[in-house]
Amino acid sequence: MRKERYLVGLDVGTSKVTAVVAEMLDSAGLEIVGLGVAESRGIRRGVVVNLEAAVDSIKRAIDEAELMAGVEIDSVHLALSGPHIKGFNSRGVIAVAGKNREITREDVRRAIDAAKAVSLPTGREILHVLPQDFVVDEQEGIGAPVGMTGARLEVNVHIVTGSQSATQNIVACVNRAGVNVAETVVEQLAASESVLTEDEKELGVALVDIGGGTTDIAIFERGSLWHTAVVGVGGDHFTNDIAVGLRTPVPDAEKIKRKCGCALSGMVDEDDTMEVASVGGRKPRVMARRILSEILQPRAEEIFHLVWDEIRRAGHEKTLNSGIVLTGGGAILDGMPEIAEQIFDLPIRRGCPTGVGGLTDHVNSPTFATGVGLALYGFRNFAADQGRAPIGAGALVRAAGRLRGLFREFF
Repeated sequence: MRKERYLVGLDVGTSKVTAVVAEMLDSAGLEIVGLGVAESRGIRRGVVVNLEAAVDSIKRAIDEAELMAGVEIDSVHLALSGPHIKGFNSRGVIAVAGKNREITREDVRRAIDAAKAVSLPTGREILHVLPQDFVVDEQEGIGAPVGMTGARLEVNVHIVTGSQSATQNIVACVNRAGVNVAETVVEQLAASESVLTEDEKELGVALVDIGGGTTDIAIFERGSLWHTAVVGVGGDHFTNDIAVGLRTPVPDAEKIKRKCGCALSGMVDEDDTMEVASVGGRKPRVMARRILSEILQPRAEEIFHLVWDEIRRAGHEKTLNSGIVLTGGGAILDGMPEIAEQIFDLPIRRGCPTGVGGLTDHVNSPTFATGVGLALYGFRNFAADQGRAPIGAGALVRAAGRLRGLFREFF
């Protein structure tokens, strides 16, 4: 089998490592053919804290995915996350150079170079430069300006930066596991590929990816990314709260959270009970499930209040016409959409991966949004390189595909 037909997304998270193998079909589609999940060790909030343990986790996930897909994995698209990732908007302005003032690809490239010529603190690097829209002679909102006539070209871009050392460490872990990194992609951007629709991105939507160690936010409007942020609270905080509140070991707290957890105490029947393991060999206890909800609800409210503060700080609280999409492992917890609806007063939905075939029933969960999104991201870039937009891509995506073909070296 030709290896070029396969794309692999690797999501190295705080609680688990996921490898998703997708096959590119001749009909311009993408099919999931393999999946590997391993418990994550040596990674905390997107940053490597124990290299050997992290390498071992990555190896296990990749071996499992290889076995399931029946194909050898040699390169992956890697998701980056963590509090070190920060995004900001920038603008570049150039004078159009050609004789008859026709805008060429070279002009677009120069405008983007001007937009990304920003001074960064030591130890930070640019991960993505994402064009939002162009302005030709004060005519705003232009998607693809090549071929138009004008004297002045401006571009608005969203620049995502990260810590060089944190990025290098996680890439080194993947390389030590015997795999090359074809591309690094910020987690929010990858997840948005698989869970958001083009209509949502056009109208205005916030993607909230609740992972184990962090919650990642991405705000889209008019088809482009306008804001990214990371909040340092995630699903593991729920587990720790349960362990402390119910005096039970952390692994048991995780099981209780998955089996009986509900983030909204009003949704739990007062007569519901559950068995809670005790510490130090004492006998298990039977407790009301309502007590568990009363532990989880304040933490869920805290996460959503922090997210809402971030959205307000970015000035987007009035532009989220499509509402908010929750994804990531933390979004599976019962009651999360309901509590989010109370806090945001906006339409809320859980985001599961779409746009792929094959083993869809295996990946039909918010936990696989990033892994599947990485494969879709790689596929879209591949399609843009081939000069054709993926099937089902909207006009703006096709424009973005053409642009991405131009800006390969910036991505």
